[in-house]
Amino acid sequence: MTQEQSSTLKDRLSKAPKQWIKALIWCVIYILFIVWVGNFWWLLLLPVVFDAFVTKFIPWTWWKKSKNKTFLAIMGWVDAIVFALVAVYFINTYLFQNYQIPTSSLEKTLLVGDFLFVSKASYGPRVPNTPLSFPLVQHTFPVINTKSFLEKPQWEYKRLKGFAEIKRDDIVVFNFPTGDTVPVNKQNPDYYISCYYEGYNSLRMSNQSHSPTIDEIMDAGRKVVRAKKHEYGEIVYRPVDRRENYVKRCVGLPGDMFEIRNNKIFVNNTPQENHSGIQFNYYVQTDGRVLSSETLTKLGISKEDRSMLNAQYEYNLIAYLGMEPAKPIYHFPLTDSMLEKIKKIQGVERISIEPYEMGGDVFPLGGNKDWNRDNMGPIYIPKKGATLKLSKYNLPIYERIIRVYEHNTLVEKDGKFFINDVETEHYTFKMDYYWMMGDNRHNSADSRYWGFVPEDHIVGRPVLVWLSLDKDKGWFNGKIRFNRFFKDASR
Repeated sequence: MTQEQSSTLKDRLSKAPKQWIKALIWCVIYILFIVWVGNFWWLLLLPVVFDAFVTKFIPWTWWKKSKNKTFLAIMGWVDAIVFALVAVYFINTYLFQNYQIPTSSLEKTLLVGDFLFVSKASYGPRVPNTPLSFPLVQHTFPVINTKSFLEKPQWEYKRLKGFAEIKRDDIVVFNFPTGDTVPVNKQNPDYYISCYYEGYNSLRMSNQSHSPTIDEIMDAGRKVVRAKKHEYGEIVYRPVDRRENYVKRCVGLPGDMFEIRNNKIFVNNTPQENHSGIQFNYYVQTDGRVLSSETLTKLGISKEDRSMLNAQYEYNLIAYLGMEPAKPIYHFPLTDSMLEKIKKIQGVERISIEPYEMGGDVFPLGGNKDWNRDNMGPIYIPKKGATLKLSKYNLPIYERIIRVYEHNTLVEKDGKFFINDVETEHYTFKMDYYWMMGDNRHNSADSRYWGFVPEDHIVGRPVLVWLSLDKDKGWFNGKIRFNRFFKDASR
């Protein structure tokens, strides 16, 4: 080191106490963060934090020496933007993020147009699986439609300690479990459901002499989906933390025995009380009178949720409901309190709940279970460390957990099970799992269709509604729902 460099270092080290205090505070914060995260390799960057305040060997503000005012102005903005993006990245990853309710699956508890603060710290923030990602963008840049993350490096699942554990009936934000493989042009229904129906229809048309297995159906379906590129588009893969965010109510916890009987939830054979916001779809027939838009709005039925049956095209359904095709038949979701109100409306003659057949096939697809949207189970919800005896009956229920979520090979041959090439009759779960459902029970794609939510998919807990916009109204006609501001969004 030259005498000039030594003198410069002494000058830097003799900085005003204010710089030392700043350096000390930020170094302590950085060390505490590393202890929380548990990755002590990051301590190697501690000298860099110190250098930014005191020694300044790295020319962090080299651009400030320029005499070009335009360049100084541009770099000033760049510096501010980079700092903001880094701050937002860490805030979004470890503390909280914004989330907008896109669909009606949780109405009337959370409404379409509600904007939520989602706490990452409540259940413990995850260390990112894909650390190299752009903040504020989940997986795809808008407009240019390119990935907003780099797939490598991929870090293993780790969750930091939070303030609480998920409780039954909590509203939870999580990554969509079957959103790992996505046809970009047709994402609803998900890839696996699309493959199932495409494969089933393809094999049925081929007049096979035997009933196809679920593996045969899915293999045929994958070929059809990939062949129909004009309809499904490119097939992309997304890591766990880059999958779509969903928000539902947790109705089943690890270790629970879960069941639905005639739209009623039972946990460990005990009936669960319905929340006031729970609603189901109903068909409502009048004596010929019209239910006005004003009446339906006062009831709380959004325009998107209203429809009427067409007697010409839906005659079989009308006959099944036991209603008269010549009179108006309305279709919309109702809570218990809304149902009681509509019964008292003059002219309403008959009300029928939507039949379970309207819900389509449910989890597990091709599992040969006599289950439907309104009646399913009992289902054991896996708990970390619990051991399950495998059978042909329960294999379709837990197959995806064993193969996909917990990364094992699984083969069934001649009634025997081989996991990672070892014959076994049992499997011990490595993670906790949850059962999530929407409050708008007949208009919710949830665990009844795609199964369990693994613990490594949990994002956080909605804390409050900070903004709510009604898409059915104008800006000067009640679009902003002021009465929903600061509403508790967690239960």
